[in-house]
Amino acid sequence: MNRINQKLEENKKLLSVYFTAGYPALNDTVQIIQDLEDNGVDMIEIGLPFSDPLADGPTIQDSSTIALKNGMTTKLLFEQLADIRKSVNIPLIIMGYFNPMMQYGIEAFCAKCQEIGIDGLIIPDLPVAEYHEHYQQTFEKYGLINVFLITPQTSDERIRFIDNVSNGFIYMVSSASTTGAKNSFGDVQQKYFERIESLELKNPQIVGFGISNSETFTQATKTTKGAIIGSAFIKHITKNGIETIDEFVKGIR
Repeated sequence: MNRINQKLEENKKLLSVYFTAGYPALNDTVQIIQDLEDNGVDMIEIGLPFSDPLADGPTIQDSSTIALKNGMTTKLLFEQLADIRKSVNIPLIIMGYFNPMMQYGIEAFCAKCQEIGIDGLIIPDLPVAEYHEHYQQTFEKYGLINVFLITPQTSDERIRFIDNVSNGFIYMVSSASTTGAKNSFGDVQQKYFERIESLELKNPQIVGFGISNSETFTQATKTTKGAIIGSAFIKHITKNGIETIDEFVKGIR
């Protein structure tokens, strides 16, 4: 069974953390992953930096720009992660845009992911219909779960199609904006969370965009399986360094 599915079966609310590979420094990637697992994070999203990250807010965009300037590439990321499964057991997901994956070659990219122990992919600019028609067989051939995003504007019909195509979890975007940390969620988000809960989807949902502290983590996971933190974590390591990852995680739950 895929590590993501195993983790989703655990009787707990899951904390997933996103960071940009190659940031703050080019060779920080493995240390950040190891420290996150050591401090009780359940899943990790490794951001593959891209020059035009349309779904990302300014914090993640800036980290992506710096990572690219540092010299991060798809090839280098795979080299850095070559031995990651000797020290890390939790699910690892690569989040990135489709263009670098196409440049690498879709089948070659998926094969490399399987070789090093990547469990899933999140590709914001790959439409679900395009994936279903052209790429699903390839992803599944290499044991990769593809995670799709939904927003408050996504129709029930499309959500059910995504649910039908998915075999892991659904990334539930908390708002229609780009990524970024918030201090709390309002009535609009709460009604959205309740609406999705009422659909009784077969795949669990994990909330992303706007999770920054214990309060937003608790709010987001009231009706869902877990929450994803990205911008707040990147801000933390930017200000305090990667040596303080333990402090950040303790502040969430």
